[in-house]
Amino acid sequence: MVRPEIEEVVTVANEPTPEQIRDQGMFTEVGMTAEEYQQVCHHLDRLPNWTELGIYSVMWSEHCSYKNSKPLLRRFPVEGPRVLQGPGEGAGAIDIGDGQAVVFKIESHNHPTAVEPFQGAATGVGGIIRDVFSMGARPIALLNSLRFGPLEQGRVRYLFEQAVAGIAHYGNVVGIPTVGGEVEFDAAYEGNPLVNAMCVGILDHDDLQKGIAVGTGNPVIYVGASTGRDGIHGATFASEELSEASEEKRPAVQAGDPFMEKLLLEACLELVQKGILLGIQDMGAAGLTCSSAEMAAKGETGMELNLDDVPQRETGMTPYEIMLSESQERMLLVVEDGREGEVEQVLNKWGLQSAVVGRVTADGRYRIRHQGRLVADIPVKTLVDDAPVLHRKGEEPAYYRNFALAKPAATLAGVDAVTALKRVLASPTVASKRWVYQQYDHMVRTSTAVRPGSDAAVVVIDGTDKALAMSTDGNGRYVYLDPRQGGAIAVAEAARNVVCSGAQPLAITDCLNFGSPEKPEVFWQLEGAVEGMSEACRTLETPVVGGNVSLYNETKGAPIHPTPVVGMVGLVENRNHITTAAFKQEGDLLLLLGETHAELGGSELQRVVEGEVSGRAPRIDLALEKRLHESVLAAIRKGSVSSAHDLSTGGLAVAIAESAISGGYGAEVTLDTELAATVALFSESQSRVLLSVPQSQAETVHRLAQEHGIACTKIGRVGGQALIVRVNQEMAIDLPLQELETIWEGTLPCAMNLSSTN
Repeated sequence: MVRPEIEEVVTVANEPTPEQIRDQGMFTEVGMTAEEYQQVCHHLDRLPNWTELGIYSVMWSEHCSYKNSKPLLRRFPVEGPRVLQGPGEGAGAIDIGDGQAVVFKIESHNHPTAVEPFQGAATGVGGIIRDVFSMGARPIALLNSLRFGPLEQGRVRYLFEQAVAGIAHYGNVVGIPTVGGEVEFDAAYEGNPLVNAMCVGILDHDDLQKGIAVGTGNPVIYVGASTGRDGIHGATFASEELSEASEEKRPAVQAGDPFMEKLLLEACLELVQKGILLGIQDMGAAGLTCSSAEMAAKGETGMELNLDDVPQRETGMTPYEIMLSESQERMLLVVEDGREGEVEQVLNKWGLQSAVVGRVTADGRYRIRHQGRLVADIPVKTLVDDAPVLHRKGEEPAYYRNFALAKPAATLAGVDAVTALKRVLASPTVASKRWVYQQYDHMVRTSTAVRPGSDAAVVVIDGTDKALAMSTDGNGRYVYLDPRQGGAIAVAEAARNVVCSGAQPLAITDCLNFGSPEKPEVFWQLEGAVEGMSEACRTLETPVVGGNVSLYNETKGAPIHPTPVVGMVGLVENRNHITTAAFKQEGDLLLLLGETHAELGGSELQRVVEGEVSGRAPRIDLALEKRLHESVLAAIRKGSVSSAHDLSTGGLAVAIAESAISGGYGAEVTLDTELAATVALFSESQSRVLLSVPQSQAETVHRLAQEHGIACTKIGRVGGQALIVRVNQEMAIDLPLQELETIWEGTLPCAMNLSSTN
């Protein structure tokens, strides 16, 4: 038997030869280490050419392979009775009954936003939308979580303004309401802002799709915008520290076209409804490379691509450029051989171009052809399943031991309560975010039941009596002071926000924003946070169904605060149970559920007064937190609650003020406590909720709290047009509601040099 001749992989003209790559160490130019380069040579049993090296570099980047974080991510609980799809696909899917599922995910676009804020933020939104509709779900809501430096700095104001504008532009044009989110400002994010985008969608169980390539000979179809040179090496760019040279990498930031995204969304969902698709995946990070390689690996097949058939909007593109481009609004499909015409018919209807760019093969090889020549031949599993996994060790930083000596409650106890309230309400982190969300269309599709500004957004599910509550939460200061406690609090607060809206928490998606994992103290933060989040998810029965890791968030060697952001979704079984934070009527009683301790480490009061954080983060008892949720939900479902507001940033004083301003009713409060007035009012102790209830329902709520082992204290009543607070029979705060509202509403517009009426 004559052995067939093995086709040789060629070197493309004007690119370095494999020998030059090896001898001149050119692999470092694509972010690859010497050890990783040797591993590639071993997998190929020869030297890689430039195209193959580029493919390995993006697939093995932290952004795509999670090589630093994978051992930690395995600790997350990912299973549960409602989980239809956990981590590993475009987004997670959770059963919500009646044959329906909610699909959701959060991802980061931090580095792109730092160098090109409008397009960086906009394309972050576009990417997360595609992750959701690639699962077969119709997107119904967008949320975000943003972190920026102090607004006193012009560069920060520019980044913030442009990022918000980019988020608004993309979501508004696509026609998906942006219903919620959070924004914090801290010097830790001055050089490296965080932009995390979340999308939530709905599907019928039968429509659930996966990114998989199956069936030898089946066509691989490219759909959407043409490929350009934008976004090349976006994945590796996101896997390195920001520096002055980052400005030179503007071409790595993609440009988005939200109208094209809208057409792509509708076309893909029509293909789903027609039952044509075998597999579908978004061309996101690492573009055509990641989508095609992952689909083949998950299908345990191979794939052969012909780059001459890839739609291109620029001339002379090399295989390296085509494979690594991260041009937006593109999808990759696999269908049964012979159904190409049906796909083309649907796409033509929506004015979209498509092209058969390859075929599924059975040999496990990943082959790329260009101009009739073989330019890459790689065992596909080595790109995905055999990506390097780094087992790093953390080291407790010195600051952690030093901060244990700090006693913030003692140093802050003497701050006048009125001064404290005004300063905390005027903090951009606490102040009204109306300047942000008024730029978003949060009512498009008319399904939004609770708009931005309450604890969680709520979107009703058409054709049912159900609704979905959703929230994003995180507190980098807590995680900095105590990673494990801070990680647990991030999950607990997200769940608490959903509960206060009348929903049962279902599951989370998370975005882990940290510095360089190569620094032992940063890896220690990451490991502790993951442990705390995992413990909270197990206790609160909210599995992790997907997410994103964003590392190397550093500027000039200084990492951001470790900032895990949690996106939580909950189910409202009956729309009558939808609850908001705003006071509803004069005469309602104010009940405080939970206990207050002297916990001001990492608090907003500490930051505005001292300008830094120290001490320990608040403690959290997760079993107690779970019982709190159960008691609040029980009270809401009995119709006993007028309003519910979780106590978090700013503590009790801020919670009362926010509910009063939102509802237009003042409050008179009396506290009897062993704590100093300012400590009692601004402590950020966990597992606390402020309820307003009709007087006739107070006994019912007390009984439910007692049954769940939750402290329930009557602290006052709703009424008037002032906030009056007495602590231990002494007047602590007496301020007109209008004055508080002016401070709270005016902060961001003033900081952005805009009129509050704009």
